[in-house]
Amino acid sequence: MSSVESHQEQLSQSDPSPSPNSCSSFELIDMDASSLYEPVSPHWFYCKIIDSKETWIPFNSEDSQQLEEAYDNGKDCNGRVVPTDGGRYDVHLGERMRYAVYWDEPASEVRRCTWFYKGDKDNKYVPYSESFSQVLEETYMLAVTLDEWKKKLESPNREIIILHNPKLMVHYQPVAGSDEWGSTPTEQGRPRTVKRGVENISVDIHGGEPLQIDHLVFVVHGIGPACDLRFRSIVQCVNDFRSVSLNLLQTHFKKAHENHQIGRVEFLPVNWHSPLHSTGVDVDLQRITLPSINRLRHFTNNTILDVFFYNSPTYCQTIVDTVASEMNRIYKLFLQRNPDFKGGVSIAGHSLGSLILFDILTNQKDSLGDIDSKKDSPSVFMDQGDTPTLEEDLKKLQLSEFFSIFEKEKVDKEALALCTDKDLQEMGIPLGPRRKILNYVQTRRNSVGINRPSPQSAAGMNMSNIPKESEHCGDTNETGNDEYLDVGIGQFDPVAYRIEPMVVPGVEFEPMLIPHHKGRKRMHLELREGLTRMSMDLKNNLLGSLRMAWKSFTRAPYPALQASETVDETEAEPESSSEKPSDVNTDENPVAVKEDMPPIHVGMLNGGQRIDYVLQEKPIESFNEYLFALQSHLCYWESEDTVLLVLKEIYQTQGIFLDQPLQ
Repeated sequence: MSSVESHQEQLSQSDPSPSPNSCSSFELIDMDASSLYEPVSPHWFYCKIIDSKETWIPFNSEDSQQLEEAYDNGKDCNGRVVPTDGGRYDVHLGERMRYAVYWDEPASEVRRCTWFYKGDKDNKYVPYSESFSQVLEETYMLAVTLDEWKKKLESPNREIIILHNPKLMVHYQPVAGSDEWGSTPTEQGRPRTVKRGVENISVDIHGGEPLQIDHLVFVVHGIGPACDLRFRSIVQCVNDFRSVSLNLLQTHFKKAHENHQIGRVEFLPVNWHSPLHSTGVDVDLQRITLPSINRLRHFTNNTILDVFFYNSPTYCQTIVDTVASEMNRIYKLFLQRNPDFKGGVSIAGHSLGSLILFDILTNQKDSLGDIDSKKDSPSVFMDQGDTPTLEEDLKKLQLSEFFSIFEKEKVDKEALALCTDKDLQEMGIPLGPRRKILNYVQTRRNSVGINRPSPQSAAGMNMSNIPKESEHCGDTNETGNDEYLDVGIGQFDPVAYRIEPMVVPGVEFEPMLIPHHKGRKRMHLELREGLTRMSMDLKNNLLGSLRMAWKSFTRAPYPALQASETVDETEAEPESSSEKPSDVNTDENPVAVKEDMPPIHVGMLNGGQRIDYVLQEKPIESFNEYLFALQSHLCYWESEDTVLLVLKEIYQTQGIFLDQPLQ
């Protein structure tokens, strides 16, 4: 007999009122007394290993309600699967286990929780098992209805729980367990608080996520398995990025959110590090690694060597294939679980991940004919295979007779994409075929074209949009209207580079400063600019005063020169007046010109809008920029400014803007 059953038997024997043969041990209790008892409201939790410790985390309110409804629908829960966390996890109710859907992650235990006790080393509450919670609830109900307290129970772990009154219930951990002499555990030890119901413990329970998904973003990580200074995985970092986006949607898109114009943006991680290091390369590395400074060498093998792997022709192709196939796999699975999804797809890369995405986008080779034949194939990136030649494309357009002209002029498919109407006319191609060819090139560009970003963008947090009209990516091109953003260049990121100087080499301008998510600039930046402006004004005024004083000192004091002095004064005044505007022009006109400067048109990339955006430095970063270089490279995951810029760029294509534009 289990300890729980023995305690239930002890409770039934110690209670004189109910009959042992009654169908319920509570049928004979007076109804007036039982009205004081209210059943506890359960809440569902899942267990997660954090820093080698078990931590119980509550499901959000909507997920917990769905799990409770599925639990109440019948006693047999085997085979029931409930999607939670926005569809990213599935809970197998019969197994009481939670499984990740899109990535590999150890399964976590799920529990229907009603009773809790405070942990040993922290203030977090730990739920009792479901069976023992039921025993506690029955004991509590007896104590309330009969008004008989001081109830003592023993948990399956031989720990003592005493219910003194409704507000004082304690859990004693025994100092010594049972020995060979059969000694029972004592009640001595540090008492821990016992709470009934999730509403009586300090825990944050968030609301559910919107069901509507407006946009899908794949996030590709950089070198190594850790993505921030806390050595967290890409899954954990993207979870933070997603959580920040949900909060910003409620605060900065409040009107659209209340009017149900928007739902949410789904961010899904793409992991290529684990498949790469599962190919056996770690075994080879271990054989050639020296035993000295073991931890440092392990860190080098696990992170920094990824850069060299990507420069290797063998492992580079493995990484590229892994990222492309992983995105295709996740996208197909996402469409299966969200068949009503009509939004667009974007890809974002951090550090080396942005360079990987650059290479994938610039090496897509799909013709318009392949796109038409594969429209039903739900994939983001098509496999790299044999592609039709220019001759085959012209044959589809019934313009095969002009292939000899292109062959004579050494024009291939890439060169044809750069040709204008004037170029084709100079080749001797008639108007009708010219229009067909240009329409074909433009249609393919609008359907599958992803703009080619500069390789220098392989740092910071970069994002590119996949056109909504197509379900996959095709050839890249140098022009077009698709989006590419350096959405978060850290102010002191040591490996961050700009794109705009490569696109518009003849113009020099600063990157766009990302507004603070609370509006305007940070206070220390505004203070610095204000002091700079004040010092320039003081400098100009001081120079003007000194100039006037110097002229007054150099005047001739003799009466014989008074006549000439008046003449000099009349001449000096125009000179001083002519000098003064020149001084103003040198100091103040650049500001005026800068303010009146028309908007910069950065080619056709991103619709001519700005590409490079830089984060504002924090006050503490201004003391020593070298100390925060590494942190600046890893700060994007929890940066509200970066997330808000991504959301703004995504939703403005749908005609939805911020409630209050940031300055």
